[in-house]
Amino acid sequence: MHTPIFLRTGRGCLPRPVQYPIRNFFQLLILSLILVGFYTSPVCAQKLPFPLEMPVPGITSYDPGIPTPESIIGHQIGTRHTLPYQVEAYFRAVAEASDRVTLKVHGKTYEGRNLIHALVTSPENHGRIDEIQRANRRLSDDPRAVSADDISGMPVVVYQGYSIHGNEASGTEAAVLYLYHLAAGQGPAVDDALDHAVVILDPMYNPDGRDRFTDWVNRYRGAVPVSDPQDREHNEGWPGGRTNHYWFDLNRDWLPAQHPESQGRLAVFHSWRPQVLTDHHEMGTGSTFFFQPGIPTRNNPHTPQQTYDLTYAIAEYHAAGLDRIGSSYYTEESFDDFYLGKGSAYPDVHGSLGILFEQASSRALERESTDGVLHYAFTVRNQFAASLSTLEAVVALRERLLENQRRFYAEAPAFADDSDVKAWVVSLDESRTRAQKLAEVLQRHRVELYLLDQDVNIDGEDYEAGKAYVVPMDQAQARFVHAVMEKNLEFEDSLFYDVSTWTLPLAFDVKYGEYRSSKDLRGSVYHIDAPDGGRVEGGRASFAYLLPWDRYYAPRALYRLLEADISVRVANKSFTVEEHGVSRRFERGTIVVPLHGRTVPGETVDTDPIHDLVENSAREDHVIYYAVSSGSTPEGPDLGGASMSTLSLPEIAILSGRGASSSAGGEAWHLLSEKFHIPVSLLDMSRVSRVDLDRYNVIVHPGGSMDSVATDAIMAWIRSGGRLIAMPSAMSWVLSQKLLDLTARTPDMDSVFQALPFSERSAARGAQAIGGSIFELQLDTSHPLAYGLPESLPVFRQGSTFYDIPESAGQAFGVYSDRGILSGYISSGKMKDLPGSAGAFAARSGRGSVIAFMDRLSFRAFWYGSDRLFLNAVFFGGLF
Repeated sequence: MHTPIFLRTGRGCLPRPVQYPIRNFFQLLILSLILVGFYTSPVCAQKLPFPLEMPVPGITSYDPGIPTPESIIGHQIGTRHTLPYQVEAYFRAVAEASDRVTLKVHGKTYEGRNLIHALVTSPENHGRIDEIQRANRRLSDDPRAVSADDISGMPVVVYQGYSIHGNEASGTEAAVLYLYHLAAGQGPAVDDALDHAVVILDPMYNPDGRDRFTDWVNRYRGAVPVSDPQDREHNEGWPGGRTNHYWFDLNRDWLPAQHPESQGRLAVFHSWRPQVLTDHHEMGTGSTFFFQPGIPTRNNPHTPQQTYDLTYAIAEYHAAGLDRIGSSYYTEESFDDFYLGKGSAYPDVHGSLGILFEQASSRALERESTDGVLHYAFTVRNQFAASLSTLEAVVALRERLLENQRRFYAEAPAFADDSDVKAWVVSLDESRTRAQKLAEVLQRHRVELYLLDQDVNIDGEDYEAGKAYVVPMDQAQARFVHAVMEKNLEFEDSLFYDVSTWTLPLAFDVKYGEYRSSKDLRGSVYHIDAPDGGRVEGGRASFAYLLPWDRYYAPRALYRLLEADISVRVANKSFTVEEHGVSRRFERGTIVVPLHGRTVPGETVDTDPIHDLVENSAREDHVIYYAVSSGSTPEGPDLGGASMSTLSLPEIAILSGRGASSSAGGEAWHLLSEKFHIPVSLLDMSRVSRVDLDRYNVIVHPGGSMDSVATDAIMAWIRSGGRLIAMPSAMSWVLSQKLLDLTARTPDMDSVFQALPFSERSAARGAQAIGGSIFELQLDTSHPLAYGLPESLPVFRQGSTFYDIPESAGQAFGVYSDRGILSGYISSGKMKDLPGSAGAFAARSGRGSVIAFMDRLSFRAFWYGSDRLFLNAVFFGGLF
């Protein structure tokens, strides 16, 4: 332990001596910067350090003992784009200097940046912060035990979050200024507010995306700002800063919770359970400022009416705050809270209020617009004003907000009792890993799970005690559980800002049942830290190991074997093996791992590495290997038969760069690299014709356009034996190259639209769109691309073009079923086109092949069920 050094300050405009304990170099650096700012500034910080006039009623002065942003980061907020490390440095400096602020780290991004938040409240509240947190959690844990008197003495908790889209940068700038205001502000607007509120201040939801964006705009800016929207500063390079490291939109990940940014943020949210959460964004330059409520007809039915009532009440404070500075704004005309995976909607099913802010974006320091030049500082000021009005509102409405949350959870038992479904039962016997990954997601949202304590039959399917878990409605998270587990085909509106459905059991393709009896099925609490269930059956093999292709991470196990240069084969027919008097059937797609390959005379083969690898793979990939002692089978082909195909190591590239679909490309990249530990090369589309494509045997086309030279290079690579996997956005390119011969089903809707009044035509056209629905795809499971999959697979569809089954035999190995849709919205006209249309294609081209999908197989990284179709294309795409 190091003895702390103390810096003592008391000169100049500091009103009192302050002792700062110095325990490490980083603290010394921060405090050195603070003191430089104090002693070189000609005047004390008595007003908000911001380049535009900003009225702050209720503030008499600012404490000069708190460092200004400029003294730490080197520029005034609004005059330059602040880098992520500068934001963190400032938050650390303020936490060192202020007894109102503590800094917490709640995770790290994929690129290793800290995810931080500040807890801001009065020093007195900090002295009992654990007590405050416990009391706040009682509102949801034991709401009937919380009295009106209890609520009258409780502070409100507000989570204020900024810039989840990294290139919507003004929010984070406002957060920095807001922290200064809260830490340094003197007067009732801050003093009284912090007595009655705990502020969770999260300045950067997406540091990796912000880093890409701020690096771009700062790098391509000269000494004089340029407002020309054609200037390079205004046109950031691909993929832009909106998304995270793997190009995912984090504002759609609150529900799937697949990324570290979301997981860390949810841990903070559920440890505190705030009454209000705000989400600061930007929108098009020609807009003004939006705050909720959004479009009333697109509200989620799981959100109680009192949530909307309070949203309207808070909106009055935002209006007053923006009126004060003369900024224009609007509500209700756009945006909605239907999809619960967005930051402004997620809190609504947790007894909280989610509030969205959208500021017209300057992107750069200045940008031309139809209303004149929009300045970055102006956008920051509006975001700062909304931050202030949020705090003012939650303090004024404190008891109503606390009571709203208490009431929300107190009514959970009645909500559960009204539900026809009393519990969902999820099998752990079949699709074990996917069922466990679903459980992990539910646990992140504080959902209670229990082991099934008795055998039960639901809709003709048996679930065995101890081999399934129960997701009961009778729990605090009843509304959330119902919202994420249900299937829905009825909607008040036909237009959606985002997707129309997100049924989690369908996304994970688990065996599950809707239990409607009142009999309690709950056994002991079920908690999953990591998947398990991998093992080697039969001990140490003497001839081969067999790996069934039915566990989620079987492709990871296969890659591990191929990478170790082990000769591996796949069974193209089913067969039976008998070991120790027990007969076991193995289906198509079973991986055969021989212990002895072809050897030269006198050579001794050391099989220990194979045994060790299989043991490690079973444990780490959660798969089951079966040891066999003979290549002879009582039924079906022998293990060395001609129907066994040798597999090769996939060498994979994903087309990327300007023109490519970053969302679909990111989904493939994340799946392969992050989940399956398979290396991937990202090929810039503009360089395709100049690279050695022969290095790869698999190329993923996520969608987008290529020039003719690049197209010719890809076509030549396919004909020479390459395997192209085309995602939905690449279908137009595939058709333009005549790699598939498809006929679109195109109903004539123009006559219908023309009969409508002009004011209704836009909505009518929008109602034909499929922004996100779940369809049922029937698979030919004898086709290599469907090995290990069920005959019917839930898939996620965006896009409203449907194709007839090709005349060429065997091209369509996936066809939408007669019932077609499982959950979500589809217009009656499109519903006529869906059944019997083709959804998955495979065709030969020269010595190579093209595999195309109409569905988002790895949508938002949580479609574990249909991930397997994509992975089959990677490993088995050369077998047909």
